[in-house]
Amino acid sequence: MGHPGAPETSVVSDSPRRTREIGEAIGRLARVGDVVLLDGDLGAGKTTLAQGIAAGLGVAEAVQSPTFTLANEHEGRSAAGVPLRLYHIDLYRLAGPEDLDGIGWDEYAMPADGVTVVEWPERAVGLLPDAYLLVRLEPAGPDRRRVTLISVPLDGPFAGRLDAVRDAIGNQT
Repeated sequence: MGHPGAPETSVVSDSPRRTREIGEAIGRLARVGDVVLLDGDLGAGKTTLAQGIAAGLGVAEAVQSPTFTLANEHEGRSAAGVPLRLYHIDLYRLAGPEDLDGIGWDEYAMPADGVTVVEWPERAVGLLPDAYLLVRLEPAGPDRRRVTLISVPLDGPFAGRLDAVRDAIGNQT
């Protein structure tokens, strides 16, 4: 895990600030059409990571979890300065994939003009896109989180960018 060219890499975060920095590195390397799935228990840091991704995508406004609205859209810019949208989705309140019809899931799962970040993606099982970056946040000791980035599929569009993300965030474990 975490060697050059690997389809996954892992780092440890010891603070919300560090988690945002990791997200920022992901956001800076994201491209239009990317989908990032954030997996972790309640309080694991998913929204903090999403805020970092938003910062890396040049989103100027505050980013909060859309738990009650399910989806928030934010204006941003790619690293190359191209305007794009951040679609921040929180599926926590959904019972399952059957509830996705009413929120325009198909457009979010294949964003033509931006990047989609999804919290609680397990609520969309069976309806996930073919390619995405899975970011798993897990406890790694007191006040520490292991953040594992996995390219799905293993040879998908994120596989070649994980080395760059790892280099940008350092602290590989």
